Amino acid sequence: MSMIRLAAAALLIATPGYAQTPGDPFPNPIETSNDVIVVGFEEFAALPDIDGSAARPMLLVDEPGTARLFVNDMRGPIYGVTYDGEVTLYLDINDARWRVPVESSGRERGMQSFAFHPQFNQPGTAGYGRFYTWTDTQDKDPEPDFVSGGGQDSHDTVLLEWTARDPAAPTYDGGLPRHVLRVEQPFGNHNGGHIAFNPTSSPGNLDFGRLYIGVADGGSGGDPMNLAQNLGSLFGKLIRIQPLGSNSVNGRYGVPAENPYAADGNEQTLGEIYASGVRNPQRFGWDSANENLFLADIGQNIVEYLSLVTEGADLGWNSWEGSYRFISRQAVDLSDPRGEPGITYPVAEYGQLDPLLQRQSAITGVVAYRDSRIPQLEDMVLFGDFPSGEVFYVPADDLPQGGQDGIRRILFRDGAQTSTLLDLVQAKNSEQGRERATRVDLRFGTGPEGRVFVLNKQDGVIRELVR
Repeated sequence: MSMIRLAAAALLIATPGYAQTPGDPFPNPIETSNDVIVVGFEEFAALPDIDGSAARPMLLVDEPGTARLFVNDMRGPIYGVTYDGEVTLYLDINDARWRVPVESSGRERGMQSFAFHPQFNQPGTAGYGRFYTWTDTQDKDPEPDFVSGGGQDSHDTVLLEWTARDPAAPTYDGGLPRHVLRVEQPFGNHNGGHIAFNPTSSPGNLDFGRLYIGVADGGSGGDPMNLAQNLGSLFGKLIRIQPLGSNSVNGRYGVPAENPYAADGNEQTLGEIYASGVRNPQRFGWDSANENLFLADIGQNIVEYLSLVTEGADLGWNSWEGSYRFISRQAVDLSDPRGEPGITYPVAEYGQLDPLLQRQSAITGVVAYRDSRIPQLEDMVLFGDFPSGEVFYVPADDLPQGGQDGIRRILFRDGAQTSTLLDLVQAKNSEQGRERATRVDLRFGTGPEGRVFVLNKQDGVIRELVR
């Protein structure tokens, strides 16, 4: 960071009500008090420590066929959680018998995500008993399916298919996983992202059973190998595959014919690509009311952004960081915002230097809330900043057109007070006898009938939002 930015950061801390850094695309800070939504919360469940350290959950999902939730720890475990909060170890990927040693050193590496096939609990179907994990691994012996062409060969990220004999069993009862695809990671950061099946799709729909996978740009900083804009590279993309198919190059998965580049006959493009130009697509989610697909993409050093993704979209990275042309790790060009035709620009974005946030801010999300269980949140798109734990919303039916003016906060009712998630975690740390956390590492989870949960990596507690 330059001395100018360091000085600007210090000024921001001292005088949060004033305009920010010269050249900052967001001189007016995020609104902190108007239109704030306050929700209640309950401590729903607690995940076990590993070697004395709090759990590191990334994802919580509902599996309605077996009437339970599942949540992971980046170090390898997946836990089953009953709807009333009882936690049971379902599978530990890092167990030596599975032969997939999890690379979980550092903050960004580990068991990134998982997804249950929509037919997981439907006997006689192709997806019966099947679920998928997206995992950083120390095992680099197998030949990768995708390479960056440079970097340090840090580790591999592998998509695995697991098949349970009895999906309703309390613990995984199947055999070794099947390797679906493998990516050689050039650097130790930006290692994976989110995987999910489209929950708005049903049997007979072309999108049913298609697995979406967020693949980051390979890491380092600034996308040094220009992979995100390279349609011949898997890096920096949101891809879509048919995991039960076989027409891929390695024969272990299918490339849907309806993908935007699958049928163009160009050997320089990958048929797996659904959208391009992403940097670190940590989370995405669908709106059940209209099938909108939202993606939270972590920016470089200046802009964090939430985008509406369509088939074949280019979200701009590394030519653009949000609505602004990318210059370097320290600067964006403010002269021609949203100035290139054909780029999908964010619906909402905010500045990393905003005085509300920590200096290494990073966007996470995304829940399009369409239920009346928590009426304050109905018809809102929820996202947040995961280091600071700030939770935000924008209206789902009147989406902003970029910038941070439309972003508003969600706070937690804690007795007679309102608190941030970091406040709640620090209070819990004190109860636990832990050192008080300085960051949260926020993630969201969803359950049946409009239930929404917040996860963090500092106290092991899963909290449910309530009225």
